[in-house]
Amino acid sequence: MLKRGVLFASLLCCALSSNALELKGQLTQGGLVTGQLPGAKQVKFNGNELKLTQDGTFVFGFGRDSSLQHTLQWQDEAGKSHSESFLITARSYNIDKITGVAKKYVSPPESVSKRISQEARAVREARNTVSNRTDFLSPVLKPAQGRISGVYGSQRFFNGEPKRPHYGLDIANKTGTPVYAPLPGKVVFADPDLYYSGGTLILDHGHGITSTYIHLHTLDVKKGQEVNQGTKIAEIGATGRVTGPHLDWRFNWLQERLDPQLLMIDTLANKP
Repeated sequence: MLKRGVLFASLLCCALSSNALELKGQLTQGGLVTGQLPGAKQVKFNGNELKLTQDGTFVFGFGRDSSLQHTLQWQDEAGKSHSESFLITARSYNIDKITGVAKKYVSPPESVSKRISQEARAVREARNTVSNRTDFLSPVLKPAQGRISGVYGSQRFFNGEPKRPHYGLDIANKTGTPVYAPLPGKVVFADPDLYYSGGTLILDHGHGITSTYIHLHTLDVKKGQEVNQGTKIAEIGATGRVTGPHLDWRFNWLQERLDPQLLMIDTLANKP
């Protein structure tokens, strides 16, 4: 069993033919993990089947409030079943309690509820993309220059009412600041005007891994377009419900929300 608290680890205790099961990544809430089982016929994470490459590579992730106990199951080349359980670390998050806020800012008006639901459904569908791409194996670079103004997992309470946690990394800079693709991908969602998030892009990086870019001033790419790492895809803006210009940058494994700051190498994607 993996020891709790190990963030970058390889699980070598279970042999598969002459090869071992390897896990690499952040074994903590909000983390992303890649693994490899050469020759495996099937791999499941907590009972859910994972997509495999030809060399047995797979990927999965942990949400903000993920349980700490997890299980991998797989079938080897001979059809023999294996199982291994492991633990991840828990995290604490910033919580702000704010009182005296006008009700209209706490809850959206009924007149836009249908629009919000439709937009949320479209975003969920984009994040459910499971393609054969393996862009997620590339290093994740910083998508824009600017100050980190908001972090993953933080949450606000308005007048005692809990709002949804923040699932992204906020990078604050002036409107028009370029946003670059932090790794290769394909545009699976592009809309300049969502109610909450304003200009919004979603890139597919394969096997259920997507990245999202929110509050954009302009979108430089369109749905279906392939992008290379470092391609300018948008500009920072203050669209949607915001208090100032910034990029809200998010990562998902399907509907599990990951922490971009855990994945990011602090090098600008389009560094001169």
